[in-house]
Amino acid sequence: MKTEISFEDFNKVDIRIGTIIEVHDFPKAHKPAYQLVIDFGNLGIKKSSAQITHLYTKEELLNKQIVAIVNFKKKQIASFISECLVLGIENSQNKIVLLQASKTKLKNGKQVS
Repeated sequence: MKTEISFEDFNKVDIRIGTIIEVHDFPKAHKPAYQLVIDFGNLGIKKSSAQITHLYTKEELLNKQIVAIVNFKKKQIASFISECLVLGIENSQNKIVLLQASKTKLKNGKQVS
């Protein structure tokens, strides 16, 4: 387990729902990845790199709602600037499974609480 944090620490993390509106191959990435363009409603459009090529095709990802942290500092990955962190969990085969809204479509930019 990682270091215990306070509720105030958790409140600093801005987790939002967004819809993937573009998916591109990312051949310059160290590990297989996609470049994602995500619509977060009133927060605007943000880009992210995600190592999810083993379980998801570009077609499956297009228009999928995902969960992401939107207040991380920007990070350069090869020639790409990642502006948010798409959230996922490793499955038993060490592949990333995306966290997402499952039952109903939510408003882009909605904050997760």
